[in-house]
Amino acid sequence: MSARTLLPAWLTSWMTRVSAVLAPMAADFERRHGYPPDTNELRPAVPDDRPATRTLLRSGLAHPDLITFYDGIAAVTWPDVGNGYFVDPVQDVLLRFKEYDAIEIGTGEDDRGLVIGSNGGGQCYVTGPSGAVYRTRTATLHEPELTKVADDLRQFLELLEESLTRFVSDGGPGRL
Repeated sequence: MSARTLLPAWLTSWMTRVSAVLAPMAADFERRHGYPPDTNELRPAVPDDRPATRTLLRSGLAHPDLITFYDGIAAVTWPDVGNGYFVDPVQDVLLRFKEYDAIEIGTGEDDRGLVIGSNGGGQCYVTGPSGAVYRTRTATLHEPELTKVADDLRQFLELLEESLTRFVSDGGPGRL
């Protein structure tokens, strides 16, 4: 097992840290920005999410860390952090896969991934069997140009946390 493997205990710790920043951000948001915040949340997974997570596992396109993520977290919805950060519910990931198929993330047959979220600027986050996370350079998913933003899902979550922390401290949008 890699030191970078996304373990349930690490994910729980991440959720605790991020939730501790989200609550005061929301409380102070209107004073700092002049308008009320939208709902910024981490939505924990519930038993009704498990069948969709198992379907994702059977797709062959999900790294085990993505399954661990969806076993613990149903969605990340941060519309007010920077331009916005979203990790979609597993049901939405599967629906997009059904409607649009997998996204080419390389040149080989195994280099296909799933759109798992987006930012408020229309760019999508894509991950595949390797576990690396990519961001589209444009809003289109037809022949997308991709930039690798994280070596694995754990690093991606760390970058989300850094983006949240930066936004709260100085209003900056973060690196994602």
